[in-house]
Amino acid sequence: MNFKQPISSFSPISILFYALIMFLNFTTISASENETDHQALLRIKSMITQDPYGALTSWNSSVHFCEWIGVTCGKRHRRVTYIVFRSQGLEGSLSPHVGNLSFLHGLSLSYNSFQGAIPHELGRLSRLRLLYLGYNKFNGVIPANISGCSNLEGLSFSFNELVGSIPKEISFLSKLTFLSLQHNNLTGGISPFLGNITSMEVFSVASNPLGGSIPDTIGYWKHLQIFYSSSCNLSTTIPHSLYNLSLLTNLSLADNQVSGSLPLSIGAMLPRLVCLQLWGNQLTGSLPPSISNCSRLIVLEMTNNKFSGKLKIDFSKLRDIYVINLADNLFRSNEDDEMKFIDSLKNCTRLERLDLGNCKFQGVLPRSLGNVSNQLRYLYLEDNQLHGNLPSSIGNLVGLEILSLESNQFVGNIPSTIGNLQKLKVISLKGNQLSGPIPETVGNLSMLLYLSLSMNRLEGVIPSSLGNCQHLLELYIHNNKLKGKIPTQLFQLSSLSIVLDLSQNNLFGSLPTEVGDLNMLSALDLSDNNLSGNIPSSLGGCTSLSWLYLKGNLFQGTIPPSLSSLKGLVALDMSHNNLSGQIPWFLEQFPLEYLNMSYNDFEGEVPMLGVFSNASAFFVLGNHRLCGGFVELKLPKCKDTKNHAKRFPPFVIAILIVSAFFTITCLSCAWYKNKRKSQAPQSTMSHEQFMKVTYNQLLKATDGFSEANLIGNGGFSSVYKGVLQEDEDRFVAIKVLHHNQGAQRSFMRECQVLQNIRHRNLLKIITSCSSIDFQGNDFKALVYEFMPNGSLHDW
Repeated sequence: MNFKQPISSFSPISILFYALIMFLNFTTISASENETDHQALLRIKSMITQDPYGALTSWNSSVHFCEWIGVTCGKRHRRVTYIVFRSQGLEGSLSPHVGNLSFLHGLSLSYNSFQGAIPHELGRLSRLRLLYLGYNKFNGVIPANISGCSNLEGLSFSFNELVGSIPKEISFLSKLTFLSLQHNNLTGGISPFLGNITSMEVFSVASNPLGGSIPDTIGYWKHLQIFYSSSCNLSTTIPHSLYNLSLLTNLSLADNQVSGSLPLSIGAMLPRLVCLQLWGNQLTGSLPPSISNCSRLIVLEMTNNKFSGKLKIDFSKLRDIYVINLADNLFRSNEDDEMKFIDSLKNCTRLERLDLGNCKFQGVLPRSLGNVSNQLRYLYLEDNQLHGNLPSSIGNLVGLEILSLESNQFVGNIPSTIGNLQKLKVISLKGNQLSGPIPETVGNLSMLLYLSLSMNRLEGVIPSSLGNCQHLLELYIHNNKLKGKIPTQLFQLSSLSIVLDLSQNNLFGSLPTEVGDLNMLSALDLSDNNLSGNIPSSLGGCTSLSWLYLKGNLFQGTIPPSLSSLKGLVALDMSHNNLSGQIPWFLEQFPLEYLNMSYNDFEGEVPMLGVFSNASAFFVLGNHRLCGGFVELKLPKCKDTKNHAKRFPPFVIAILIVSAFFTITCLSCAWYKNKRKSQAPQSTMSHEQFMKVTYNQLLKATDGFSEANLIGNGGFSSVYKGVLQEDEDRFVAIKVLHHNQGAQRSFMRECQVLQNIRHRNLLKIITSCSSIDFQGNDFKALVYEFMPNGSLHDW
């Protein structure tokens, strides 16, 4: 065939033949390319190890891959153009075969758990416009050949674990408008080459340890609207070129080491600002009044800098603002109208947060504070030098949830209008010079979680209306001049679970038994008052206590055995009271790091285990009847205890006599029993002859076998007093056998013999107990009941 023959000479059949060949070739190529996409998708699926929501269930041969969930194909060529899986919980790695999807325009796998390296094969996707891999666990470096995606417009690798520097090759992406690399571990600074991307609109590299400075070349980004570089370890001044970006709406350079001052005309240069965050830097000079011209401003955060001079911003022009954070600066001006700017806040009807803490402000808080928005939720004015009375108009701020005016010099009464703030959750007025009573209206604050009125000059009684604050977690009223009795309603606040501090007042009377209802409380401080009477045994109900301070009161009597239930105590201070008796041995078992029992009237032997072995954590000065303990205490040795029996009460002597009689009887009759053994069945002790008593019941009856209930020691046993609370109270003596071989052998024989023995003070043996105690030890005891007129009533 002559291929140089003119087309006009071809017959219609020839033309049709060539057209058919061309079509078949195109179809074959198209089918081959489709299969490439198909195989690439299967490889992507194969490297996904977890699919909790079944996002890839449809990725199978039953339907064409263009119908798979998350996959979009072009209508003409049926090639994959988009893969989108956001927030599907997918885990695994991204297959390098993604680079074979040559028609891909968009890949979004954000908010999953992909890990491993970002495949450099992505650089082959020249048609790619959007690449969103943020909020995963990708590691390694950003592939430099990402510059091969020459049509890329949006790129997000934020919230991953990437390292290395931002590759300068990204500057070749001339169409890029959105770049987000925040929250990684990138270093190497912000490359000046990035200024070549003149199309940039959004740039975010926040929370990376980049270091370095802000390059002047960002001034080329004339379309820039958002610039986030907070927490990047930047040490720089703000380049003047940045202020030429008049379209800028969001500027955040917070938490760096940025220094220098702001231009006075910043408000005119950046009039479209919506969010200005420069907190946590070293900026100096005045805060430019021209910020008033940024009428769209919503967030103004300048906390923790060194701005100084009078605050002259006219906030009345910032009608949409809802956050003003200017805390930790040096705004003192020494002018009488230093707080005048408060007047201009009345037009800020959307203001929710006003933080002016630690700004060195002086002067009086104006009444116009009450004209601030009803939407105001958080008001911080702490750590200034404000003085004068608290304006009653503060009660107009009915939207407040947090009010902090602590550490100023306010005087006068707490205004009763504070009771209008019924959404309040936190109040701190501590560290002022407030006087007068705590207003009863504080009881209206039913949502209150935290209340601190400490370190003032408040007088009168603690209002019982505080009992209405049923959500209160922490209450601090210490270091005032309050008097009267502690209202029982305070102890009925079952919500109190963190701190109750009433110390350093003039409270008097006994500690109400209702204190035991605070079973969730962690710290109780009643120190330095005039509380008197015995420490109520109900205090043992506060089983969550870690810190208990009762020092500097007039408490008397012994420490109740019920305190043995406070097994989580870390600090205990009972010093400077009139307490007596022995120091409880159960304190040895507590995890105490501080114990002060000084200046009481304790007597007897000092324990030596636990906190008692730490000279720097345990104090017993001023107790002149104590003995023993570790050498550093320099206490006298305890007297010889050989004649303890002479001091035993009659009923203990009775038990010891009976035990002795039992021993003699058993020895003298041993031959007789052996003789009779072959003639009659051996008699055994049946537990059914006695009432059943468990180890736990005996533990409860003796308050944990406390020292206070120990009434004698013998060679093989110890005797405790107790009250069994079964059907009715039974006064009993409990003989606990020691863990030695002789005592264990005699246990059942003693039970048998004592069945036929009586004593004038003993009614009978009512049970034996053989069990396992909490430490896993074999526990054996005998329980004796006393005659109603026996000496047990003298306990």
